[in-house]
Amino acid sequence: MKDVDLNKFKITDSVQLESLPTALEDQPEKHELKKALKATRKKMADWQDKLYAHNRYAVLVCLQGMDTAGKDSLVREVFKGFNSRGVVVHSFKTPTSRELKHDFLWRHYCALPERGKFGVFNRTHYENVLVTKVHPEYILNERLPGVTSINDINENFWKRRYEEIHNFEKHISRNGIIVFKFFLNISKEEQRQRLLRRLRKPNKNWKFSPGDLEERKLWDAYRSSYEEAINNTATKDLPWYVIPADSKHAARYLVARIMQEKLETYQEVQEPSLPPDILENLDDYRRQLEKE
Repeated sequence: MKDVDLNKFKITDSVQLESLPTALEDQPEKHELKKALKATRKKMADWQDKLYAHNRYAVLVCLQGMDTAGKDSLVREVFKGFNSRGVVVHSFKTPTSRELKHDFLWRHYCALPERGKFGVFNRTHYENVLVTKVHPEYILNERLPGVTSINDINENFWKRRYEEIHNFEKHISRNGIIVFKFFLNISKEEQRQRLLRRLRKPNKNWKFSPGDLEERKLWDAYRSSYEEAINNTATKDLPWYVIPADSKHAARYLVARIMQEKLETYQEVQEPSLPPDILENLDDYRRQLEKE
């Protein structure tokens, strides 16, 4: 399969989402993408074993996208073959009453991966500047000082929140968490087709909610919120990756390849060496076991 320049999906500064593709120009065949994903996935699974043994880093994978963007199936396919104890997935829904008693980042801190493990945020801390930006009335549930009406939620409020999110990411990355941020970029037409498939296929009906259609009417507002979030938090050290996602197979492969290439730059992540006194006696330990 023809190699893809992964840098074209990396965002470190301002961007206009409308100008970015939702599909690859030279789309490889499905069987090629599946084969390439399988090989990439194997390399990442091997790296995960070293990550666990090294025990100094963790990996946080942040997935965002419009409804039907393919986040759930991407998690299933990209992390297939990983040690299941080494990957923990969190999907952040409406905050619970307990979570609302804390600051908006508290529940995300609590869900961060331990050293040696992968954590996947399927919907992330960015929901606090996406859904709430489109539905600012939700902010009132946080009972913040000085915020008693929607009129109090102004541009300065969002600017501070972007800054707090960026500081959160800087803090965790400086403490050993390798952060990936992916936006699965689908077209409005592709979303329409995927919603129709949910309605046409009986085994997919359970995924559909009438609320999906109401949120679809807010497509432009959500796209604007995503664009502002990316533009306010994309940096050289903590970039976003905007992934063409009209093809789920292509999106899965691109996410896996981006992760694999970045993770392999951490050359210090290796299995620790055995102490010399144990290493020199390995043959003796083997003989002891073989005699049993």
